Amino acid sequence: MNRRRSLQGLLGLPVLLGPAALLLAACGQRKPVVQGVAVPAGATVLALGDSLTHGTGATAETAYPRVLARLTGWAVVNGGVPGHTSAQALQRLPELLAEHRPVLVIVSIGGNDLLRRQDENALRDNLRRTLAAVREAGAEALLVAVPRPTLAARVTGALDDHPLYAEVAAEAQVPLHAGGWSTVLADEKLKSDAIHGNAAGYEAFAQGLLGTLKASGMLAN
Repeated sequence: MNRRRSLQGLLGLPVLLGPAALLLAACGQRKPVVQGVAVPAGATVLALGDSLTHGTGATAETAYPRVLARLTGWAVVNGGVPGHTSAQALQRLPELLAEHRPVLVIVSIGGNDLLRRQDENALRDNLRRTLAAVREAGAEALLVAVPRPTLAARVTGALDDHPLYAEVAAEAQVPLHAGGWSTVLADEKLKSDAIHGNAAGYEAFAQGLLGTLKASGMLAN
């Protein structure tokens, strides 16, 4: 049976731990969340991404995929490769899908494209193709917004999401987790360096992501 025909429902936001986690959930819920399909406990979930998904700046145990597994009961595969761009993530995606057969793929990629000032239209196309490949494999997808590097960000430390992520998510009709990385990477207490989280940062990101997953119906209470 096509999982997209399963019962979908809007669930309430969870009670999150700590002010950083609460802020992340609030950032992720600014707009109505596209509804997905509930992912049961024990299901395989693929976290596709770069160094932020890998957990650079922390340990394997405190990387966000491991934290998310603890919070949800899912078997979360860490598919983060430091330094990878959206094109490289797209290239290795078919092998990951074939090997792990995930029910859900969390796509958090593009930071290196933006930092290296690569073509934003190419990034947009790679994200579209990534989400399409996930759907073609019969899995659900959730897109994570990535901050845009700006002069103001370098001067003030304030970050906001690149708008192309909201555009791509709306076009593909997949849930978007907004504000997660932007909030973590704007807080010195949650960072290991200028562009990576620390253990507390990855915990806060996973807690905020939990709110979006519940609001989208992908995770039951």
